Amino acid sequence: MAECWDENHDVGSTSDESYHFERLNIEPIYDVFICPLTKQVMRDPVSLENGHTFEREAIEKWFKEYKDIGRNPVCPLTQRELRSTELNPSMALRNTIEEWNARNGAAQLDMARRSLSPGSAETDILRALHYCQKSRSNRHVIRNAELIPMVIDMLRSSSRRVRCKALETLRVMVEDDDDNKEILAEGDTVWTIVKLLSHKQYKEREEAIALLFELSKSETLCEKMSSINGAILILDGLASSKLENLATVENAEKTLENLEKCERNVRQMAEIGRLRPLLTVLHEGSSETKISMAAVLGELVLNNELQVLVAWYAGSSLIDIIKYSNTEGREAGLKALNQISSYEVSAKILIGAGILPPLVKDLFSVGVNALPMRLKEVSATILANIINSGNDFDSVPVGPEHQTLVSEDVIHNFLHLISNTRPTLACKLLQVLVVLTSSPTTVFSVVSGVKNSGATVSLVQFVEAPQIDLRLASIKLLRNLSPYIGQELASCLRSSSAPLSSQIKVISESIGGISEEQAAAVGFLADLPERDMGIMKLMLDEKLFQLVTLRIVGILQGDTTGSCFVTPYLEGLVKVLARFTFALSSEPDVLELCQEYNVAAIFIDLIQLNGLHYVQIVSATALENLSKESKNLSKLPDLPKAGFCASIFSCLTRPPVVTGLCRVHHGTCSIKESFCLVEGQAVEKLVYLLDHGKEKVVEAALAALSSLLDDEVDIEKGVEVLCEAEGLNPILNVLLQKRTENLKRRAVWLVERLLCNDELAFRVSGDPNATTALADAFQHGDYRTRQIAERALKHINKIPNFSGVFLNIPH
Repeated sequence: MAECWDENHDVGSTSDESYHFERLNIEPIYDVFICPLTKQVMRDPVSLENGHTFEREAIEKWFKEYKDIGRNPVCPLTQRELRSTELNPSMALRNTIEEWNARNGAAQLDMARRSLSPGSAETDILRALHYCQKSRSNRHVIRNAELIPMVIDMLRSSSRRVRCKALETLRVMVEDDDDNKEILAEGDTVWTIVKLLSHKQYKEREEAIALLFELSKSETLCEKMSSINGAILILDGLASSKLENLATVENAEKTLENLEKCERNVRQMAEIGRLRPLLTVLHEGSSETKISMAAVLGELVLNNELQVLVAWYAGSSLIDIIKYSNTEGREAGLKALNQISSYEVSAKILIGAGILPPLVKDLFSVGVNALPMRLKEVSATILANIINSGNDFDSVPVGPEHQTLVSEDVIHNFLHLISNTRPTLACKLLQVLVVLTSSPTTVFSVVSGVKNSGATVSLVQFVEAPQIDLRLASIKLLRNLSPYIGQELASCLRSSSAPLSSQIKVISESIGGISEEQAAAVGFLADLPERDMGIMKLMLDEKLFQLVTLRIVGILQGDTTGSCFVTPYLEGLVKVLARFTFALSSEPDVLELCQEYNVAAIFIDLIQLNGLHYVQIVSATALENLSKESKNLSKLPDLPKAGFCASIFSCLTRPPVVTGLCRVHHGTCSIKESFCLVEGQAVEKLVYLLDHGKEKVVEAALAALSSLLDDEVDIEKGVEVLCEAEGLNPILNVLLQKRTENLKRRAVWLVERLLCNDELAFRVSGDPNATTALADAFQHGDYRTRQIAERALKHINKIPNFSGVFLNIPH
C-alpha cells in the first residue's frame, strides 16, 4: 500500500499487510514502485544509464554526496561507476503509480469512512486517523470526502487513545489551511476541544492546546473561543502552571497572545487578572479603544499589586482621558482611576502622573463644561483615596497659579461646595478635609480656611444629617478641628442643643456592638473644652453623666465585646466622665452624681486596664481631681459635749478618743463619699503606674499621688501612706530617668515633700544618684523647679540652710 493504516506498519510485514489488502480488496504494492533508496513508493521516478530507477530527489542527493567528496558517482544498486549522471524521467512508471494511487486512494478513503464510526474497533479507528494524518499533501481530498467531521466526532470517544489521535490529526489538518479551520469553527467543536483541556491525562491536554494554538491563528476562531465560558480562564491557568510540561505552557501562552487580537478576549483576560493586553491597548490603541478599555477597567476589582501595575503602565493614559475626552470618555476614565487609587503605592504613582489638577478642576467646574454631579462624586472619591496616601499635599500644585489642596481659595471652594451639594458628594469632600486635618503639616491651613470662611456652624449641622456616612465624616472632621476651634464649636453647641442631643442619642443606641459612629460621637463630645460650664450643663440636662457611667461599668463587666471600636468608644466615655471631675467644686449636682455612682471606684478600676494607656491617663487625672476634693468632703466626727464637772475641772478631764479617722484628711473618709484614695486602696495601684512605659501615664499617676501631699492635708501622714505603698523608690526612679521637663518638675515636687520626713531624708542623702538628680534639677530646671530642688537639697544637707543660721545670730 502507498499509505499504511498503522503508524508502526512496516512495508516488509507482508503477512499483516496481505490480511488487510484481502480484507479491503486493495492492490498490493509492486516492487517496481518502491525506490531502492527511500524504500517508499516513488512520485517522480527517473532512470540511470544502466536502467535502474530511483526517486529523483533521492538519487540527486546520492550524486551530490559523491561530488562533495570529489569522487565519481556509482550506481546505488550495482556499486559500479557511472559514466553519466543524466536522469531520464520514467513517465510510463509514473503514470502507472499515479493510477495505482488513485485506485488505492479511493479504497482507503472508503475504508477510513467505514472505520471512523462509533461501532468500529479502536485499532481500526486509530489506523483511519493515522491515514488522515499522513495524507497531509492531500488534505483537500480528505476535506472533500467529508472525513473531517468524522474525525471531529472521535473527540467524543470513550477511548483516550482515540481522542488523543483525533486531536493530533485535526492539528495536522488545520495547519496553514483556512478552509479546514472553517470546518472546525462550526458547531460546538471548539467547545469540545476546550473541554478536553480539563482532562486528567496530560497527553490529552498537550494535544488539545496544540490544536487550539493552530486554531487561534484564525480571527474567526478567536472570537469563537471568547464565546466559550471559562476558556480563557483555563488557558491562563495552563500558561501559568508549574506542573504542566513546557510545550503545553508555551502553547497556552501563545494561544492567549493570539486571542488578544479580539477586544472581547482582552476584556475577559482583564476580568481574570491578565491585564497586560488591556494595558497595551490603553497605551497604544486609538482614542475610542482606549475609552472602551478604560470602561472595562472601571468594572474590575483589583488587588493592591494589580492597582500598582495599572497605575504604572496606564495611569498617564487614564489621566489624559479625563482631561481631553467627552463626558462619556471622562466617565470611563474616572471610574478606572477610582479602581486604582485606593492603594497607597498606586495613589502616589498617580500623583506623580499629575492626577490632582484635573480632579480639582472637575470638582469646582461650573457651566457648560461642568461634570454631571454623579461624576463629581467619583472625582471626590478618587481625591479622598489619593490623599490617604500620606503625601505632602502642602507642596503638590493643583491649580494654574501653583495652588495646593490647602491654599485658602481651594479650602474655601471645598467648604462652599460641601454646603451646597448633594450629601454623597459632601461626604467625600468632608473625608478629604478629615485627612488634611489629620496631618500636622496641613491642619493649620484648613483651620485658617474654616475660620475665615465662617464655616463652623454649617459643619456642625452635618452631625444631624440622616446619612450615616455624612454624619461620621463631619464628626471626624470636627474632632480634628476641636483642639484649634474648641470655643467656636462650644459656642455653636450652646446656641442650639440639637447637635449635642443627636450625638448623645447615637451614643445611647443599643445595636449589638459598638459602631464606628458611636465611637466617633463620644470622642467628639470628649474633645470639647473640658472646663466649659455651658457645655457641662447641657450634658447634665441630657443625662449624659448617667449614660456614660453605666456604659463604662458595662464594658468593665464584659457586657460589650467583639467590636474593633470598643477601645475608642471606651476612651471617649472615660474622657467624658472625667470632664465632670473638673466641676466638683462649682457644680453641686456633679458632686452628688459622682458620689451616687461611686465614680472614684470606677476610675480606680480603669487605671488597672493594662494596654489602654489613654484610659489610664484620663482616669489618673480624674482621680487627682477627685482626691483634691477629699479634704473638703472628709467629715469631722461629732465630739460628745463636756459634762458640768469637765467644764469646771477641764485640766482633770481627758479629751475623747476618736478612732477610724483618715490619717491624711483627719476625718471620716470613704472612696464613695469623699473620694479618698487611701480608703479606696488606690495608692498602691497608682504607684504601680510609675513604672509604665508611657510618660503621660507616669505624669498623671504622679499628679494623683501628689494630692496626698498637698498643703491642706497631713503631709507627714501622706508620706507614711506613700512609704507603706513602697512609693519612694519608684518616685526616685522617675526623677533619675530624666524623661521630660514636666515629669522632672512633678518628681522633684514629690521628692521634696517626702524628704520632709527626717528618716527618709537620711536614707536619700546616702544615695549619690538621687543627690545628683536633685542637683541637676537645681542647676538646669525652670525657676519653680529650681526652688523646689533647692529645698529638697537642704533637707538632705547638700545645701546649707542659711536661714536657720541667720535666725541664731544675736542682735
